[in-house]
Amino acid sequence: MKKTYRVSGMHCAGCAATIEKTAAKLLEEGSASVNFAAETLTVTYPEGQKLQEETLIQALGELGYGLEETGIREEEIYITGMECAACALNIEKQVGAMEGVEEIRLNFAARTARIRFREGETSMGRILGTIGKLGFQGELRETAGNREEQARVTLKNKLMLAMGFAIPLFVLAMGPMVGLPLPAFMDPMHQPLRYALIQLLVTVPVMVAGRDFYRVGFRSLLRRVPNMDSLVAVGTMAAFVYSLYSTWKILGMDPGHMMSHDDLHLYYETVGVIIALILLGKYLEARARSRTSEAVKKLMDLRPDMAMVVRDGQEVRVSVEEVVPGDILVVRPGERIPVDGTVTEGNSYVDESMLTGESIPVLKESGSRVTGASINGNGSFRFRADRVGKDTMLSQIIRMVQEAQGTKAPIAKIADRVAGVFVPVVIVIALVSAVLWGISGAGTEFVLTIFISVLVIACPCALGLATPTAIMTGTGRGAEMGVLFKGGEPLEVLMKADTVVFDKTGTITVGRPEVTDVVLAGTLNRAEVLYLAATAEKGSEHPLADAIVRRATGEGLTPGTTEEFEAVTGKGIRAVIGGKQTLIGNPAMLLAYGIQPDSAMEKAYDDLSRKGCTSMYLVADGQVAALIGARDQLKSDSKEALRKLHALGLETVILTGDNRLAARAVADEVGAGRVVAEVLPGDKAGEVLRLQQEGHVVAMVGDGINDAPALAQADVGIAVGNGTDIAIESADVVLMQGKASDVVTAIRISRATVRNIRQNLFWAFFYNSAGIPVAAGLLHLFGGPLLSPMIAAGAMAFSSVSVVTNALRLKTFDPHREDAVQ
Repeated sequence: MKKTYRVSGMHCAGCAATIEKTAAKLLEEGSASVNFAAETLTVTYPEGQKLQEETLIQALGELGYGLEETGIREEEIYITGMECAACALNIEKQVGAMEGVEEIRLNFAARTARIRFREGETSMGRILGTIGKLGFQGELRETAGNREEQARVTLKNKLMLAMGFAIPLFVLAMGPMVGLPLPAFMDPMHQPLRYALIQLLVTVPVMVAGRDFYRVGFRSLLRRVPNMDSLVAVGTMAAFVYSLYSTWKILGMDPGHMMSHDDLHLYYETVGVIIALILLGKYLEARARSRTSEAVKKLMDLRPDMAMVVRDGQEVRVSVEEVVPGDILVVRPGERIPVDGTVTEGNSYVDESMLTGESIPVLKESGSRVTGASINGNGSFRFRADRVGKDTMLSQIIRMVQEAQGTKAPIAKIADRVAGVFVPVVIVIALVSAVLWGISGAGTEFVLTIFISVLVIACPCALGLATPTAIMTGTGRGAEMGVLFKGGEPLEVLMKADTVVFDKTGTITVGRPEVTDVVLAGTLNRAEVLYLAATAEKGSEHPLADAIVRRATGEGLTPGTTEEFEAVTGKGIRAVIGGKQTLIGNPAMLLAYGIQPDSAMEKAYDDLSRKGCTSMYLVADGQVAALIGARDQLKSDSKEALRKLHALGLETVILTGDNRLAARAVADEVGAGRVVAEVLPGDKAGEVLRLQQEGHVVAMVGDGINDAPALAQADVGIAVGNGTDIAIESADVVLMQGKASDVVTAIRISRATVRNIRQNLFWAFFYNSAGIPVAAGLLHLFGGPLLSPMIAAGAMAFSSVSVVTNALRLKTFDPHREDAVQ
């Protein structure tokens, strides 16, 4: 179950994080997610669990936030019976027009639709009823099970039935034309009626196998929303009815009449072979299409079924579904970790490549976080379950990939517009072509061939498959490489990016600075300086504060207590320690309190900055006592990542709150082209906007809460996976390994996928634009052959299969190659 609420009183990303945490604590199971930009809170919880709405509203009210239910519900459904892009567009149009439906995103390749609707105005039952009236069947994805596999088995059975009768039918019809003798009792020359009736009997089972073409096709035609089924149904039914008419004429002839093959005018084999070939194409397409979602299937297969839990002092093996947060679990060598949690006892190396793509095992010891589905090495350990069920990292990744695969890229709108009018236009072209050839004096058989060939060759399936198959394969490949795209739009927009903006700390650097220098200026000694600084900073979560506390404790000092404490955003900290008024912060902090460091300290500050250090003044009782310099280490791949980005033709920018000299030192070391320094957390989004106003398409890479607004402002926000939840929520792309080099991977996958989509669209348009004139008899006007309806059916089937096969090439795309999509 999912409910969405409108939140008032939310002013920053910190508010969003507070609301998320508060809501999550009130849920027995499930998760809470805040969209800061949309000012909404979405609560997801299991079916049957009662949501304590009044408690939730009261708890957030006490914190100063208002909550109002929007009544918006989102569900994903699986749809059977869709055969072409026109089917999908018809469903989107009809369901999208329903009162109460806010949005429908339909994925033709995956046969799924994600629908957002207002519960008070419509219901899931009405939506499914509308889909049913259109000739399709929809059901909730969670109850559909492996419906795709079942549909593929059903399709295979239909194909076997159709082929089993179409092949002998083809031999019966074409054998006499190539000199293949038939048994005397069905000789077409001497026994034409028996010959015709046997073909009729063999054709009927093939039409039974393809009955969905007629059921859906004619229903869509009557509703004036024709689709691919309509084309096949009209074309083959025309051939079948004409053949029945010919059979009736034979029935009225003299039994002793000697027939020639040209007198028969039977098209039963055309009906049978067209249906069989289209079913063959659809089966091959379905098999290939299933491979586009293999990445998600592999992730699902990683979920362990059982877990060893400590209950009442005993180790008990239970189903993973029975594990609850707080349980202590035991993991033995070689086992998969069942859920997300924190190690409490023991240590071992864990293979997390299924999530990050990184093959090197990671050491896990007491206090380390472990992720469900990762593989334990040779050690054993116990851990506390923190997140279970749908809240685990694996479940979130699966959900993120599925949602991405269900979205459309902007480029898909081209195919949608064409497919929306394609089928009616094709029917008109088929009729006009047939009439014109008839007027010119062509025979009935010739005219019928033209009519059927145009209808059959012009299926818009390839158009409908061109974009979603590439997106499904591309996002799946990205997931395998530890890069998660949240939809088709960021996948396409990232390809257009010309500027990549990096937050410095935690993105370009490790995010764990170390104190490198302590420059004394007054009467306090080093120990006294570190004691005051560590005492003031011990309550802060800033990486520099952590560095100071680590340095002090490493030198045997124990931080004391503060009598007063105040954090000054973007500047530093004011505290009273042992009666001393203590300030620690940047030059802006000193300026705010009217304190001027002497020239020697200013020079020391500049010298440390040139070395790439972030420096903080320590002021005791109004006097500058010391300057503390800390330096963060570059991530091992940062320099190479920026080199590759420049090779791809992108401009790189480092955006940081650090002073200009320190930021420039880091930028020079990694090779960044531009630096924007001394930016307050709330101003980062404004800097991104300024770049956009200069005409740049900006990709922003960050990991902290203060990066969330900038990630949301950027054309594409990229969050490193070891960052904060709010940053990941605000981003369009998530890098699970948290490596700068994965930005290159994401861009290369984006470029490869969009290039693949363009190739697919080109071939889809080419098949149709070239095939229809040929089927209409254009070549015949210049002495060329007439296109057989059976060849037209084969070409139509081949077009869909070729588009899906081309998309599958992305499964083997290697973004680490230097020449990968420059």
